[in-house]
Amino acid sequence: MGYAPTYAHDIMHRGRIPMEPADFVPDWSDRPRKAKYYPDAELLPLPSPGPAGPGAPGFSLELLGGLLQDSYGLTGRRLAVQANTDLGALPHYTHANWSRGTASGGGLYPVSVYWAAGPGAAVTPGLYHYAPHRHGLRRLLAGDVTGEVRAATGGAGPERADAGYLLLGVKYWQNSFKYNSFSFHAVSMDVGALVQTWRLWAAGRGLDVDPLLWFDEERLARLLGTPDREEGIFAVVPLDPSGARSPASGVPASEVPAAGEGPVVVRRDVERSRRVLEFETLERIHAATLGRAADRPAPGALDAAAAGPVPGGEPVALPAPRADRLDVPAALRARRSSFGRFDASRAVTAEELAAALADCAATSLGSEAEGADGGGLVRLYAFVNHVAGIEPGSYAYDPAAHALRPVVTGPPGSFLQRNYFLSNYNLEQAAAVLVPAVRTTAVLDAVGDRGYRLVGGTIGAVAQTFYTTAAALGLGAGVALGFDNISYTEHLGTAGTDEAPLLIMLLGHERPRPADFRHEIA
Repeated sequence: MGYAPTYAHDIMHRGRIPMEPADFVPDWSDRPRKAKYYPDAELLPLPSPGPAGPGAPGFSLELLGGLLQDSYGLTGRRLAVQANTDLGALPHYTHANWSRGTASGGGLYPVSVYWAAGPGAAVTPGLYHYAPHRHGLRRLLAGDVTGEVRAATGGAGPERADAGYLLLGVKYWQNSFKYNSFSFHAVSMDVGALVQTWRLWAAGRGLDVDPLLWFDEERLARLLGTPDREEGIFAVVPLDPSGARSPASGVPASEVPAAGEGPVVVRRDVERSRRVLEFETLERIHAATLGRAADRPAPGALDAAAAGPVPGGEPVALPAPRADRLDVPAALRARRSSFGRFDASRAVTAEELAAALADCAATSLGSEAEGADGGGLVRLYAFVNHVAGIEPGSYAYDPAAHALRPVVTGPPGSFLQRNYFLSNYNLEQAAAVLVPAVRTTAVLDAVGDRGYRLVGGTIGAVAQTFYTTAAALGLGAGVALGFDNISYTEHLGTAGTDEAPLLIMLLGHERPRPADFRHEIA
Protein backbone atom coordinates (compact mmCIF):
# COMPACT_ATOMS: atom_id res chain seq x y z
CA MET A 1 0.00 0.00 0.00
CA GLY A 2 1.34 3.40 -0.96
CA TYR A 3 0.20 7.01 -0.81
CA ALA A 4 -3.44 6.55 -1.91
CA PRO A 5 -4.87 5.87 1.60
CA THR A 6 -3.28 9.10 2.85
CA TYR A 7 -4.71 11.03 -0.08
CA ALA A 8 -8.16 9.47 0.47
CA HIS A 9 -8.04 10.48 4.16
CA ASP A 10 -7.08 14.06 3.28
CA ILE A 11 -9.90 14.30 0.73
CA MET A 12 -12.44 13.14 3.30
CA HIS A 13 -11.22 15.63 5.93
CA ARG A 14 -10.60 18.64 3.70
CA GLY A 15 -13.76 20.34 5.00
CA ARG A 16 -12.10 20.58 8.40
CA ILE A 17 -8.39 20.43 7.57
CA PRO A 18 -7.68 22.28 4.30
CA MET A 19 -5.38 20.54 1.86
CA GLU A 20 -2.13 22.27 0.93
CA PRO A 21 -1.64 24.78 -0.59
CA ALA A 22 -4.35 26.21 1.68
CA ASP A 23 -3.87 29.80 0.45
CA PHE A 24 -4.00 28.96 -3.26
CA VAL A 25 -5.90 31.37 -5.56
CA PRO A 26 -6.40 30.49 -9.26
CA ASP A 27 -5.08 32.92 -11.85
CA TRP A 28 -8.09 33.02 -14.14
CA SER A 29 -6.40 35.40 -16.56
CA ASP A 30 -3.76 32.73 -17.25
CA ARG A 31 -6.02 29.69 -17.31
CA PRO A 32 -5.28 26.86 -19.76
CA ARG A 33 -7.46 25.83 -22.67
CA LYS A 34 -10.29 23.35 -22.09
CA ALA A 35 -8.70 20.96 -24.57
CA LYS A 36 -5.23 20.12 -25.84
CA TYR A 37 -4.32 22.03 -28.99
CA TYR A 38 -2.19 20.65 -31.83
CA PRO A 39 -2.19 23.51 -34.35
CA ASP A 40 -0.10 21.83 -37.05
CA ALA A 41 -1.90 18.48 -37.04
CA GLU A 42 -4.23 17.64 -39.91
CA LEU A 43 -7.93 17.80 -38.92
CA LEU A 44 -10.36 15.10 -40.05
CA PRO A 45 -13.99 16.27 -39.56
CA LEU A 46 -16.26 13.66 -37.98
CA PRO A 47 -19.81 12.94 -39.16
CA SER A 48 -22.80 13.97 -37.08
CA PRO A 49 -24.64 11.39 -34.96
CA GLY A 50 -27.13 9.10 -36.67
CA PRO A 51 -30.41 7.84 -35.17
CA ALA A 52 -30.28 5.46 -32.22
CA GLY A 53 -30.97 1.78 -32.64
CA PRO A 54 -29.06 -1.41 -33.46
CA GLY A 55 -27.12 -1.37 -36.72
CA ALA A 56 -24.20 -3.16 -38.25
CA PRO A 57 -21.90 -4.71 -35.65
CA GLY A 58 -18.87 -2.74 -34.53
CA PHE A 59 -17.98 0.95 -34.38
CA SER A 60 -18.30 2.66 -37.75
CA LEU A 61 -16.90 6.17 -38.25
CA GLU A 62 -20.45 7.53 -38.03
CA LEU A 63 -21.01 5.73 -34.74
CA LEU A 64 -17.71 6.97 -33.36
CA GLY A 65 -18.58 10.51 -34.42
CA GLY A 66 -21.93 10.25 -32.69
CA LEU A 67 -20.40 8.78 -29.56
CA LEU A 68 -17.90 11.64 -29.28
CA GLN A 69 -20.32 14.41 -30.29
CA ASP A 70 -23.02 13.41 -27.81
CA SER A 71 -20.54 12.91 -24.98
CA TYR A 72 -17.71 15.48 -25.17
CA GLY A 73 -18.49 17.57 -28.23
CA LEU A 74 -19.95 21.07 -27.97
CA THR A 75 -23.69 20.98 -28.63
CA GLY A 76 -24.90 24.51 -27.88
CA ARG A 77 -24.38 27.79 -26.08
CA ARG A 78 -26.40 28.48 -22.95
CA LEU A 79 -27.07 31.48 -20.74
CA ALA A 80 -29.37 31.59 -17.75
CA VAL A 81 -30.05 33.59 -14.63
CA GLN A 82 -28.73 31.24 -11.95
CA ALA A 83 -26.76 31.25 -8.71
CA ASN A 84 -23.28 30.19 -9.81
CA THR A 85 -20.43 32.61 -9.17
CA ASP A 86 -19.34 32.86 -12.83
CA LEU A 87 -22.69 34.29 -13.99
CA GLY A 88 -21.35 37.77 -14.67
CA ALA A 89 -18.71 36.52 -17.13
CA LEU A 90 -20.84 34.10 -19.17
CA PRO A 91 -22.40 36.67 -21.57
CA HIS A 92 -18.90 37.42 -22.91
CA TYR A 93 -18.00 35.15 -25.82
CA THR A 94 -14.53 34.38 -24.44
CA HIS A 95 -16.19 32.98 -21.29
CA ALA A 96 -19.15 31.34 -23.03
CA ASN A 97 -20.74 28.28 -21.48
CA TRP A 98 -20.90 25.53 -24.12
CA SER A 99 -23.13 22.60 -23.27
CA ARG A 100 -21.93 18.99 -23.51
CA GLY A 101 -23.62 15.69 -22.83
CA THR A 102 -21.15 14.69 -20.13
CA ALA A 103 -20.83 16.47 -16.80
CA SER A 104 -17.45 17.74 -15.57
CA GLY A 105 -16.29 19.10 -12.23
CA GLY A 106 -16.22 22.89 -12.42
CA GLY A 107 -17.11 22.69 -16.13
CA LEU A 108 -13.41 22.24 -16.94
CA TYR A 109 -13.51 19.14 -19.21
CA PRO A 110 -9.88 18.02 -18.79
CA VAL A 111 -10.15 14.54 -20.37
CA SER A 112 -8.28 14.03 -23.64
CA VAL A 113 -9.63 11.34 -25.98
CA TYR A 114 -7.18 9.61 -28.32
CA TRP A 115 -8.11 7.06 -30.97
CA ALA A 116 -5.63 4.37 -31.93
CA ALA A 117 -7.24 3.44 -35.25
CA GLY A 118 -6.42 0.03 -36.69
CA PRO A 119 -6.73 -1.46 -40.18
CA GLY A 120 -10.42 -2.17 -39.57
CA ALA A 121 -11.22 1.53 -39.09
CA ALA A 122 -12.64 3.78 -41.81
CA VAL A 123 -9.62 6.09 -41.66
CA THR A 124 -5.90 5.71 -42.26
CA PRO A 125 -4.50 3.68 -39.35
CA GLY A 126 -2.81 5.93 -36.85
CA LEU A 127 -3.13 7.80 -33.59
CA TYR A 128 -5.66 10.65 -33.45
CA HIS A 129 -6.67 13.25 -30.86
CA TYR A 130 -10.33 14.28 -30.62
CA ALA A 131 -10.76 18.07 -30.90
CA PRO A 132 -14.11 18.72 -29.19
CA HIS A 133 -14.37 22.36 -30.28
CA ARG A 134 -14.05 21.32 -33.94
CA HIS A 135 -15.72 17.89 -33.64
CA GLY A 136 -12.86 16.38 -35.55
CA LEU A 137 -9.78 14.23 -35.22
CA ARG A 138 -6.24 15.58 -35.41
CA ARG A 139 -3.79 12.95 -36.65
CA LEU A 140 -0.74 12.77 -34.40
CA LEU A 141 0.90 9.68 -35.88
CA ALA A 142 0.43 7.61 -39.04
CA GLY A 143 0.62 3.83 -38.88
CA ASP A 144 -1.08 1.05 -36.97
CA VAL A 145 -0.27 1.20 -33.24
CA THR A 146 -3.07 -1.06 -32.01
CA GLY A 147 -0.59 -3.86 -31.34
CA GLU A 148 1.41 -1.53 -29.12
CA VAL A 149 -1.75 -0.59 -27.20
CA ARG A 150 -2.77 -4.22 -26.83
CA ALA A 151 0.69 -5.12 -25.58
CA ALA A 152 0.43 -2.36 -22.99
CA THR A 153 -2.83 -3.88 -21.73
CA GLY A 154 -1.15 -7.24 -21.24
CA GLY A 155 -3.53 -8.81 -23.76
CA ALA A 156 -6.70 -7.88 -21.86
CA GLY A 157 -9.94 -7.26 -23.70
CA PRO A 158 -10.90 -8.70 -27.09
CA GLU A 159 -8.08 -10.41 -28.97
CA ARG A 160 -8.70 -8.15 -31.95
CA ALA A 161 -10.10 -4.62 -31.65
CA ASP A 162 -11.09 -4.07 -35.28
CA ALA A 163 -11.74 -0.33 -34.97
CA GLY A 164 -8.90 0.18 -32.49
CA TYR A 165 -8.88 1.66 -29.02
CA LEU A 166 -9.93 4.87 -27.32
CA LEU A 167 -7.39 6.11 -24.77
CA LEU A 168 -8.47 8.52 -22.04
CA GLY A 169 -5.82 10.86 -20.68
CA VAL A 170 -5.91 13.85 -18.35
CA LYS A 171 -3.52 16.76 -18.69
CA TYR A 172 -3.58 17.71 -15.03
CA TRP A 173 -2.98 21.44 -15.48
CA GLN A 174 -6.34 21.76 -17.24
CA ASN A 175 -7.90 21.06 -13.84
CA SER A 176 -5.21 21.76 -11.24
CA PHE A 177 -4.96 25.45 -12.20
CA LYS A 178 -8.23 25.72 -10.23
CA TYR A 179 -8.34 22.74 -7.87
CA ASN A 180 -4.59 22.21 -7.15
CA SER A 181 -4.10 19.16 -4.87
CA PHE A 182 -7.80 18.28 -5.03
CA SER A 183 -7.48 17.94 -8.80
CA PHE A 184 -6.75 14.21 -8.95
CA HIS A 185 -9.93 13.40 -7.04
CA ALA A 186 -11.99 15.52 -9.43
CA VAL A 187 -10.48 14.27 -12.70
CA SER A 188 -10.90 10.63 -11.68
CA MET A 189 -14.63 11.34 -11.52
CA ASP A 190 -14.51 13.17 -14.86
CA VAL A 191 -13.10 10.05 -16.52
CA GLY A 192 -15.85 7.91 -15.00
CA ALA A 193 -18.55 10.34 -16.13
CA LEU A 194 -17.29 10.21 -19.73
CA VAL A 195 -17.03 6.42 -19.74
CA GLN A 196 -20.58 6.14 -18.39
CA THR A 197 -21.91 8.45 -21.11
CA TRP A 198 -20.34 6.11 -23.65
CA ARG A 199 -21.82 3.07 -21.94
CA LEU A 200 -25.32 4.57 -21.89
CA TRP A 201 -25.06 5.80 -25.49
CA ALA A 202 -23.62 2.55 -26.85
CA ALA A 203 -26.17 0.37 -25.06
CA GLY A 204 -28.95 2.00 -27.09
CA ARG A 205 -27.20 0.76 -30.22
CA GLY A 206 -26.56 -2.76 -28.99
CA LEU A 207 -22.86 -2.12 -28.32
CA ASP A 208 -20.70 -2.59 -25.24
CA VAL A 209 -18.14 -0.21 -23.78
CA ASP A 210 -15.92 -1.99 -21.24
CA PRO A 211 -12.92 0.08 -20.14
CA LEU A 212 -9.61 -1.35 -19.05
CA LEU A 213 -8.03 0.40 -16.04
CA TRP A 214 -4.96 -1.79 -15.49
CA PHE A 215 -2.28 -1.45 -18.19
CA ASP A 216 1.31 -0.30 -18.57
CA GLU A 217 0.58 3.40 -18.29
CA GLU A 218 4.14 4.60 -18.80
CA ARG A 219 4.34 2.64 -22.08
CA LEU A 220 1.20 4.36 -23.38
CA ALA A 221 2.42 7.75 -22.15
CA ARG A 222 5.60 7.22 -24.18
CA LEU A 223 3.53 6.30 -27.25
CA LEU A 224 1.44 9.47 -26.86
CA GLY A 225 4.49 11.62 -26.24
CA THR A 226 3.04 12.96 -23.00
CA PRO A 227 5.66 14.22 -20.53
CA ASP A 228 5.98 12.33 -17.27
CA ARG A 229 3.83 13.74 -14.42
CA GLU A 230 1.99 16.17 -16.72
CA GLU A 231 -0.65 13.75 -18.00
CA GLY A 232 -2.13 10.54 -16.67
CA ILE A 233 -3.61 7.78 -18.86
CA PHE A 234 -6.71 6.61 -17.01
CA ALA A 235 -8.49 4.14 -19.29
CA VAL A 236 -8.24 2.11 -22.48
CA VAL A 237 -11.49 1.27 -24.29
CA PRO A 238 -11.41 -1.47 -26.98
CA LEU A 239 -13.76 -0.65 -29.88
CA ASP A 240 -14.62 -4.18 -30.94
CA PRO A 241 -17.60 -5.05 -28.71
CA SER A 242 -17.87 -8.60 -30.03
CA GLY A 243 -14.23 -9.51 -29.68
CA ALA A 244 -14.43 -10.90 -33.23
CA ARG A 245 -11.18 -12.10 -34.78
CA SER A 246 -10.09 -11.11 -38.25
CA PRO A 247 -6.77 -11.96 -39.89
CA ALA A 248 -6.58 -8.40 -41.22
CA SER A 249 -7.26 -6.53 -38.00
CA GLY A 250 -4.49 -5.32 -35.75
CA VAL A 251 -0.94 -6.44 -35.11
CA PRO A 252 -0.49 -9.47 -32.83
CA ALA A 253 1.13 -8.59 -29.54
CA SER A 254 3.95 -11.03 -30.31
CA GLU A 255 5.01 -8.83 -33.24
CA VAL A 256 5.08 -5.60 -31.26
CA PRO A 257 8.51 -4.18 -30.30
CA ALA A 258 9.48 -4.34 -26.65
CA ALA A 259 8.52 -1.41 -24.46
CA GLY A 260 10.66 1.61 -25.29
CA GLU A 261 11.27 0.55 -28.91
CA GLY A 262 7.93 1.34 -30.55
CA PRO A 263 6.56 4.45 -32.28
CA VAL A 264 6.29 7.77 -30.46
CA VAL A 265 4.19 10.88 -31.11
CA VAL A 266 6.57 13.80 -31.60
CA ARG A 267 3.92 16.52 -31.87
CA ARG A 268 3.33 18.55 -28.71
CA ASP A 269 0.21 20.45 -27.76
CA VAL A 270 0.58 24.22 -27.36
CA GLU A 271 -0.05 25.40 -23.81
CA ARG A 272 -1.92 28.69 -23.43
CA SER A 273 -0.84 29.42 -19.84
CA ARG A 274 2.33 31.45 -19.45
CA ARG A 275 3.03 29.81 -16.09
CA VAL A 276 2.26 26.17 -15.26
CA LEU A 277 2.39 25.24 -11.58
CA GLU A 278 3.25 21.87 -10.08
CA PHE A 279 1.69 20.47 -6.91
CA GLU A 280 3.55 17.92 -4.84
CA THR A 281 0.40 16.15 -3.64
CA LEU A 282 -0.87 15.77 -7.20
CA GLU A 283 2.45 14.36 -8.37
CA ARG A 284 2.56 11.89 -5.48
CA ILE A 285 -0.93 10.50 -6.05
CA HIS A 286 -0.28 10.27 -9.81
CA ALA A 287 2.89 8.27 -9.18
CA ALA A 288 1.21 6.06 -6.57
CA THR A 289 -1.64 5.10 -8.90
CA LEU A 290 0.35 4.47 -12.09
CA GLY A 291 -1.09 1.46 -13.86
CA ARG A 292 0.69 -1.79 -14.68
CA ALA A 293 -0.88 -4.69 -16.53
CA ALA A 294 0.87 -7.13 -14.21
CA ASP A 295 -1.02 -5.67 -11.25
CA ARG A 296 -4.47 -6.37 -12.72
CA PRO A 297 -6.70 -7.73 -9.92
CA ALA A 298 -7.77 -11.35 -9.96
CA PRO A 299 -11.48 -12.08 -10.49
CA GLY A 300 -13.40 -11.56 -7.26
CA ALA A 301 -10.74 -9.35 -5.70
CA LEU A 302 -13.29 -6.60 -5.11
CA ASP A 303 -15.80 -8.84 -3.35
CA ALA A 304 -14.32 -7.88 0.01
CA ALA A 305 -14.91 -4.18 -0.78
CA ALA A 306 -18.60 -4.47 -1.66
CA ALA A 307 -21.11 -2.42 0.30
CA GLY A 308 -22.30 -4.29 3.38
CA PRO A 309 -25.85 -4.90 4.63
CA VAL A 310 -28.21 -1.98 4.14
CA PRO A 311 -28.57 0.00 7.39
CA GLY A 312 -31.75 1.59 8.72
CA GLY A 313 -35.19 0.68 10.02
CA GLU A 314 -38.23 -0.95 8.49
CA PRO A 315 -38.29 -0.56 4.70
CA VAL A 316 -40.48 2.02 3.01
CA ALA A 317 -41.50 0.44 -0.28
CA LEU A 318 -40.98 2.49 -3.43
CA PRO A 319 -43.21 2.33 -6.51
CA ALA A 320 -41.91 1.15 -9.86
CA PRO A 321 -39.63 3.72 -11.50
CA ARG A 322 -41.31 6.15 -13.88
CA ALA A 323 -41.06 4.63 -17.34
CA ASP A 324 -41.93 7.50 -19.69
CA ARG A 325 -38.75 9.42 -20.36
CA LEU A 326 -36.51 10.80 -23.11
CA ASP A 327 -34.08 8.46 -24.84
CA VAL A 328 -30.40 8.75 -23.97
CA PRO A 329 -29.25 11.04 -26.82
CA ALA A 330 -32.12 13.47 -26.15
CA ALA A 331 -31.43 13.39 -22.42
CA LEU A 332 -27.74 14.12 -23.00
CA ARG A 333 -28.68 17.19 -25.07
CA ALA A 334 -31.09 18.35 -22.34
CA ARG A 335 -28.68 17.79 -19.43
CA ARG A 336 -27.60 20.80 -17.38
CA SER A 337 -26.80 21.84 -13.81
CA SER A 338 -29.60 23.66 -12.02
CA PHE A 339 -27.43 26.04 -9.92
CA GLY A 340 -29.88 27.39 -7.36
CA ARG A 341 -33.04 27.13 -9.49
CA PHE A 342 -34.79 24.43 -7.46
CA ASP A 343 -38.38 25.06 -6.43
CA ALA A 344 -39.65 23.33 -3.28
CA SER A 345 -43.27 24.27 -4.04
CA ARG A 346 -43.49 21.40 -6.54
CA ALA A 347 -42.78 17.99 -5.06
CA VAL A 348 -41.11 15.23 -7.05
CA THR A 349 -43.14 12.03 -7.32
CA ALA A 350 -42.07 8.82 -5.62
CA GLU A 351 -41.88 7.21 -9.08
CA GLU A 352 -39.35 9.82 -10.19
CA LEU A 353 -37.20 9.39 -7.09
CA ALA A 354 -37.43 5.62 -7.57
CA ALA A 355 -36.14 5.97 -11.14
CA ALA A 356 -33.11 8.01 -10.06
CA LEU A 357 -32.28 5.60 -7.24
CA ALA A 358 -32.69 2.43 -9.31
CA ASP A 359 -30.64 3.76 -12.23
CA CYS A 360 -27.81 4.99 -10.00
CA ALA A 361 -27.73 1.78 -7.99
CA ALA A 362 -27.41 -0.27 -11.20
CA THR A 363 -24.43 1.79 -12.40
CA SER A 364 -20.87 0.50 -12.49
CA LEU A 365 -17.78 1.54 -14.40
CA GLY A 366 -17.68 -1.83 -16.18
CA SER A 367 -13.93 -2.30 -15.77
CA GLU A 368 -12.07 -5.60 -15.85
CA ALA A 369 -11.78 -5.51 -12.04
CA GLU A 370 -15.55 -5.65 -11.51
CA GLY A 371 -17.84 -8.63 -11.72
CA ALA A 372 -20.85 -8.95 -13.99
CA ASP A 373 -22.98 -7.13 -11.38
CA GLY A 374 -20.50 -4.25 -11.11
CA GLY A 375 -19.12 -5.40 -7.78
CA GLY A 376 -21.77 -3.67 -5.66
CA LEU A 377 -19.29 -1.02 -4.51
CA VAL A 378 -21.74 1.86 -4.06
CA ARG A 379 -24.18 2.50 -1.22
CA LEU A 380 -26.82 5.14 -1.93
CA TYR A 381 -28.35 7.41 0.69
CA ALA A 382 -31.36 9.64 0.04
CA PHE A 383 -32.05 12.83 1.99
CA VAL A 384 -35.72 13.46 1.27
CA ASN A 385 -37.09 17.00 1.48
CA HIS A 386 -40.10 17.22 -0.84
CA VAL A 387 -41.17 13.89 -2.36
CA ALA A 388 -44.86 13.10 -2.60
CA GLY A 389 -45.86 10.27 -0.29
CA ILE A 390 -42.48 9.94 1.48
CA GLU A 391 -41.83 11.52 4.87
CA PRO A 392 -38.86 13.90 5.03
CA GLY A 393 -35.82 12.18 6.47
CA SER A 394 -32.48 10.54 5.76
CA TYR A 395 -32.69 7.06 4.24
CA ALA A 396 -30.49 4.26 2.92
CA TYR A 397 -31.60 2.78 -0.40
CA ASP A 398 -32.07 -1.00 -0.49
CA PRO A 399 -31.77 -1.96 -4.19
CA ALA A 400 -32.72 -5.60 -3.66
CA ALA A 401 -36.03 -4.63 -2.04
CA HIS A 402 -36.37 -1.39 -4.02
CA ALA A 403 -37.12 0.39 -0.78
CA LEU A 404 -35.86 3.14 1.51
CA ARG A 405 -34.74 2.31 5.04
CA PRO A 406 -34.96 5.25 7.48
CA VAL A 407 -31.66 6.19 9.13
CA VAL A 408 -32.48 9.60 10.64
CA THR A 409 -36.04 10.92 10.92
CA GLY A 410 -37.06 14.52 10.40
CA PRO A 411 -36.47 17.10 7.65
CA PRO A 412 -32.79 17.13 6.62
CA GLY A 413 -32.76 20.57 4.98
CA SER A 414 -30.93 22.48 7.72
CA PHE A 415 -28.26 19.76 8.01
CA LEU A 416 -27.71 19.75 4.25
CA GLN A 417 -27.31 23.52 3.95
CA ARG A 418 -25.17 23.84 7.07
CA ASN A 419 -22.62 21.41 5.66
CA TYR A 420 -22.44 22.85 2.14
CA PHE A 421 -19.54 25.21 1.49
CA LEU A 422 -20.77 27.18 -1.53
CA SER A 423 -23.61 29.61 -2.20
CA ASN A 424 -24.84 28.30 -5.57
CA TYR A 425 -27.46 25.91 -4.18
CA ASN A 426 -30.16 26.01 -1.53
CA LEU A 427 -30.23 22.32 -0.71
CA GLU A 428 -33.49 22.52 1.23
CA GLN A 429 -35.25 23.56 -1.99
CA ALA A 430 -34.21 20.32 -3.71
CA ALA A 431 -36.78 17.54 -3.53
CA ALA A 432 -34.09 15.03 -2.58
CA VAL A 433 -30.32 14.82 -2.24
CA LEU A 434 -28.73 11.48 -3.14
CA VAL A 435 -25.33 10.60 -1.69
CA PRO A 436 -23.20 7.74 -3.11
CA ALA A 437 -20.69 6.20 -0.71
CA VAL A 438 -17.88 3.71 -1.30
CA ARG A 439 -15.66 1.78 1.11
CA THR A 440 -12.58 3.45 -0.32
CA THR A 441 -10.04 1.93 2.05
CA ALA A 442 -11.43 -1.56 1.41
CA VAL A 443 -11.06 -1.04 -2.35
CA LEU A 444 -7.44 0.04 -1.90
CA ASP A 445 -6.77 -2.96 0.34
CA ALA A 446 -8.26 -5.26 -2.30
CA VAL A 447 -6.65 -3.96 -5.50
CA GLY A 448 -3.89 -1.53 -4.48
CA ASP A 449 -3.44 2.19 -5.00
CA ARG A 450 -4.64 2.05 -8.62
CA GLY A 451 -8.03 1.36 -7.07
CA TYR A 452 -8.33 5.04 -6.20
CA ARG A 453 -8.93 5.73 -9.89
CA LEU A 454 -11.59 3.01 -9.88
CA VAL A 455 -13.32 4.60 -6.87
CA GLY A 456 -13.35 8.04 -8.47
CA GLY A 457 -14.41 6.66 -11.83
CA THR A 458 -17.28 4.73 -10.26
CA ILE A 459 -18.59 7.80 -8.45
CA GLY A 460 -18.27 9.82 -11.67
CA ALA A 461 -20.26 7.16 -13.52
CA VAL A 462 -23.01 7.33 -10.90
CA ALA A 463 -23.10 11.13 -11.24
CA GLN A 464 -23.47 10.91 -15.02
CA THR A 465 -26.29 8.37 -14.69
CA PHE A 466 -28.00 10.69 -12.21
CA TYR A 467 -27.77 13.67 -14.56
CA THR A 468 -28.97 11.65 -17.55
CA THR A 469 -31.93 10.15 -15.68
CA ALA A 470 -32.97 13.54 -14.29
CA ALA A 471 -32.86 15.10 -17.76
CA ALA A 472 -34.79 12.17 -19.22
CA LEU A 473 -37.51 12.76 -16.60
CA GLY A 474 -37.60 16.52 -17.19
CA LEU A 475 -36.22 17.28 -13.71
CA GLY A 476 -33.52 19.64 -12.54
CA ALA A 477 -30.26 18.22 -11.24
CA GLY A 478 -27.01 19.32 -9.69
CA VAL A 479 -23.91 17.54 -8.41
CA ALA A 480 -21.44 19.02 -5.93
CA LEU A 481 -18.22 18.14 -4.11
CA GLY A 482 -18.10 21.12 -1.74
CA PHE A 483 -19.49 19.58 1.43
CA ASP A 484 -18.21 18.32 4.79
CA ASN A 485 -17.82 14.58 4.18
CA ILE A 486 -17.16 13.83 7.85
CA SER A 487 -20.40 15.50 8.98
CA TYR A 488 -22.28 13.12 6.70
CA THR A 489 -20.63 10.08 8.28
CA GLU A 490 -21.55 11.41 11.71
CA HIS A 491 -25.14 12.13 10.67
CA LEU A 492 -25.60 8.71 9.04
CA GLY A 493 -23.90 6.80 11.84
CA THR A 494 -21.06 5.50 9.66
CA ALA A 495 -18.24 7.38 11.41
CA GLY A 496 -15.52 4.92 12.34
CA THR A 497 -16.26 2.68 9.34
CA ASP A 498 -14.51 2.74 5.97
CA GLU A 499 -17.62 3.97 4.13
CA ALA A 500 -16.90 7.33 2.48
CA PRO A 501 -19.67 9.63 1.16
CA LEU A 502 -18.06 11.23 -1.89
CA LEU A 503 -20.67 13.31 -3.70
CA ILE A 504 -24.02 15.02 -3.22
CA MET A 505 -26.57 14.87 -6.06
CA LEU A 506 -29.56 17.22 -5.98
CA LEU A 507 -32.87 16.37 -7.66
CA GLY A 508 -36.03 18.45 -8.04
CA HIS A 509 -38.19 20.72 -10.13
CA GLU A 510 -36.79 24.04 -11.24
CA ARG A 511 -38.62 27.35 -10.90
CA PRO A 512 -41.12 27.95 -13.73
CA ARG A 513 -40.60 30.53 -16.49
CA PRO A 514 -36.80 30.68 -16.32
CA ALA A 515 -34.78 33.41 -18.01
CA ASP A 516 -32.80 31.18 -20.37
CA PHE A 517 -30.97 31.52 -23.68
CA ARG A 518 -30.13 28.39 -25.64
CA HIS A 519 -28.62 28.16 -29.10
CA GLU A 520 -27.96 24.72 -30.58
CA ILE A 521 -24.86 24.26 -32.72
CA ALA A 522 -24.93 20.49 -33.22
